Amino acid sequence: MKRTVFFVSDGTGITAQTLGHSLMTQFDTIDFEQHMYPYVDTLEKADKLLATINACAAQEQSPPLVFSTLVNHDIFQRLQQAQALCLDFFQTFIGPLEQALQQPSSHSIGRSHNPSQKQYASRIDAINYTLKTDDGVHTKEYDEAEVILIGVSRSGKTPTCLYLAMQYGIKAANYPITEEDLGKKQLPECLLKHCGKLFGLTIDLERLQAIRHERRPGSRYASLLQCEQELQMVERLFGHYDIPFLNTTTYSIEEIATKLMLKLGIQRRLL
Repeated sequence: MKRTVFFVSDGTGITAQTLGHSLMTQFDTIDFEQHMYPYVDTLEKADKLLATINACAAQEQSPPLVFSTLVNHDIFQRLQQAQALCLDFFQTFIGPLEQALQQPSSHSIGRSHNPSQKQYASRIDAINYTLKTDDGVHTKEYDEAEVILIGVSRSGKTPTCLYLAMQYGIKAANYPITEEDLGKKQLPECLLKHCGKLFGLTIDLERLQAIRHERRPGSRYASLLQCEQELQMVERLFGHYDIPFLNTTTYSIEEIATKLMLKLGIQRRLL
């Protein structure tokens, strides 16, 4: 089954897309064709989008789905005329909140993505730190790290670090455990004094081999035997030093970040 989905907002559309995706994941047998429409902030733009949605509805057997976060009431009313199922998150929750808080909302567009200067500076600082210490570079900077991800090459360290920095302003470094490190059967010297900050990432053998094959097809680096040996040795290393670790194979970056923060006791900072 296939359904067309529109994410609509008079701001960035990030909130509509995030919440919409959360609902859509509960229907994993349906193929959703997704379209993003941010900054629909005039009636003229709303009319053009209305025509697009109605044209889609006319072509398909099932009405499109519309997830929106429209602050402007007139634009919301215009979109309600679409031949589609329209679910607006703001309109659903703002009314009950106004009643409970006994105060009208500000109806300001883009408030959820308007961080304070302090929050913004913290996020940028964390991103710069994570980029500077990526892939085992500048290990002398590890005193500043809140977490140091370790694992074999292509186990998900860099994207997880960047997510932690961008989403939560967390200074996350990462260090690839190389074949040379594994041959010594001990942690590199630069990691030993930071054991309390270490978190290991591992991955299923077949998945690691497939990822490495895409990067360097036919190489020893991507061979099944090499991947198997590295995974076995790095997991023994994690056990020897009592380093908490997670198999990343079936988890998204968001889930990996949340699980490691929970295990290490790092507080979630909403930016």
